[in-house]
Amino acid sequence: MTAIIRIALAILFLDNFVVGAWNAIWPASFYANFPTVDLTPPFSEHYARDFGTASLAIALLLGIAAVKPKAHFVIPAAAAYSVFALPHFFYHLTNMQGATVGEAILLTTANAAVALIGLVIILLTALRDRSAARRDLASSRAAR
Repeated sequence: MTAIIRIALAILFLDNFVVGAWNAIWPASFYANFPTVDLTPPFSEHYARDFGTASLAIALLLGIAAVKPKAHFVIPAAAAYSVFALPHFFYHLTNMQGATVGEAILLTTANAAVALIGLVIILLTALRDRSAARRDLASSRAAR
């Protein structure tokens, strides 16, 4: 299960790192070229750079958790990501003005998938650690 957790963390890390770096370093390019971003004008370099650096901060937490997948790293990293991803998903779900059907499907599907990944990481980590605790308890009882 740890391998699945690591892969999911790596996916979210890469997503946040790429989006964050692009937005922080080249905000006008991100606004002009990232799918559907231009649907929510106006462009603000300040907000774009702030969003980019906040995404990089979340990427840092996700990267640490992927390298060291202990619950005390994984759960806060996935929770921090989810605090962003869930409202982001619902915002786009309810604000599709100007989007084509294809853009709406892409935006909804992509945002739902990554929002769910954050929650699944938390669930899998809790299940993994709960199972490990049960095994440890059973083996300590058997050793008596």
